[in-house]
Amino acid sequence: MAENSHVDLGFVEKTDPEKLTCQQFPSKVGGKPAWLSLSPLPSPDQLSCPKCNAVCVFLLQVYAPVDDDDNAFHRTVFVFLCKNPECHQLNSSVPFIVLRSQLPRVNDFYSPEPPTPATPVPIKGDKLCVVCGSVGPKCCSKCHSRSYCCKEHQTIDWKGGHKQNCSDTQEDRCSERSKVLFQEYELLIEEEAFQKEEEKSEAEKKQELQSFLKSDKASSLLQECPPEDMEKMSNQSEDKVFLKFRKRVGHAPDQVLRYDRGGCALLVSEDNKPDNIPDCSCGAKREFEFQVMPQLLCHLGVDRVGASIDWGTLCVYTCSANCDTGNQYQQEYLWKQDYSK
Repeated sequence: MAENSHVDLGFVEKTDPEKLTCQQFPSKVGGKPAWLSLSPLPSPDQLSCPKCNAVCVFLLQVYAPVDDDDNAFHRTVFVFLCKNPECHQLNSSVPFIVLRSQLPRVNDFYSPEPPTPATPVPIKGDKLCVVCGSVGPKCCSKCHSRSYCCKEHQTIDWKGGHKQNCSDTQEDRCSERSKVLFQEYELLIEEEAFQKEEEKSEAEKKQELQSFLKSDKASSLLQECPPEDMEKMSNQSEDKVFLKFRKRVGHAPDQVLRYDRGGCALLVSEDNKPDNIPDCSCGAKREFEFQVMPQLLCHLGVDRVGASIDWGTLCVYTCSANCDTGNQYQQEYLWKQDYSK
């Protein structure tokens, strides 16, 4: 019998980009961020990697309004990361940035009525970098029509086509943009349902794990992922936490996100469990909201020899009081857990 787990799962799907613009309040992966509050946007300094100072790139956003909070009629949590593989170290959350934005129903940017496919893009808001979609305080000194978050992205745009089309104020093409952004997907949310089973012995669990890793389902779970990731998972046979993770994920192996605000993360290892989560700047405790699953890596195209962007799971914690900062973006917290060595 299927059992309601009160956890929502996220799955990626290609869709019409028009469905993923800000006025549609999407949950999405990759592409440019569909900002909720359109001004003031986070500054380039707020989105800079603490290790290399490069501007962090949009990874995903989850639209998660709070029913009993009038100030969070609209609410979205954003995750950014540095694309420099050398900045990604074992169990280190340093190259990740999490931001929360929320607005009341009556706000400075959107109609209080539900959006339709014909709802226009808001005209208010800060200028955006044409390459990555972050705030663009810089502009082309020649045509003054294109904005950038940093000199690096201005150079990318110039070499990617703007040099030949600088006088075309409607031109918005950049052949090099795909090297900066992740491929864009809609993030579809579905309630988790799984089969409740009797508890198995440790010997049965070990045997089940080895059988699973040789199965077609395991191949589907880690499709396009490097062999070393499969080896990491094989080495977890003595890890009870990983066995629980593997069993639960096996019911929906292509899930890329688990949402359970106020609940608990599904961890991948006995080691480096989340602890000492810092309080919000307002003084309230932070609580678990969602986690990004390792399956998402299969869709990002980040595999490479040597240093690489990798994780076991990314656990996002947000203010339990859901503090209201008006149109400002509030920084939240991410805990990265990798597989045991």
